Amino acid sequence: MSKLPNHFTSFLETYPDVGEAYSSLGKAVAEAGPLDAKTRELIKLGISVAAGLEGGTHSHARKALEAGATPEELKHAVLQSLTTIGFPQMMRGLAWVEGVVEKT
Repeated sequence: MSKLPNHFTSFLETYPDVGEAYSSLGKAVAEAGPLDAKTRELIKLGISVAAGLEGGTHSHARKALEAGATPEELKHAVLQSLTTIGFPQMMRGLAWVEGVVEKT
């Protein structure tokens, strides 16, 4: 499993009830439909890239790899954002994903 960022683990220690509620919500959302873990993580990867969330992009790239996605699938998912969010933003997301892939 991926190592969680220190600020997030600190948050969970300070606010355990909120952390548990957040985790429960995430589980409920994941189980609310037919998508498998890999597909869910690739979708969340695209959302994170489009929203400009570097930490979210890193997190969902790692989780997608853990769920069985290949580095090529991660890059292809990011490439899908090109015509929606534009070339510079897509390239930023691609760089974030490539950084994660290089560490694996």
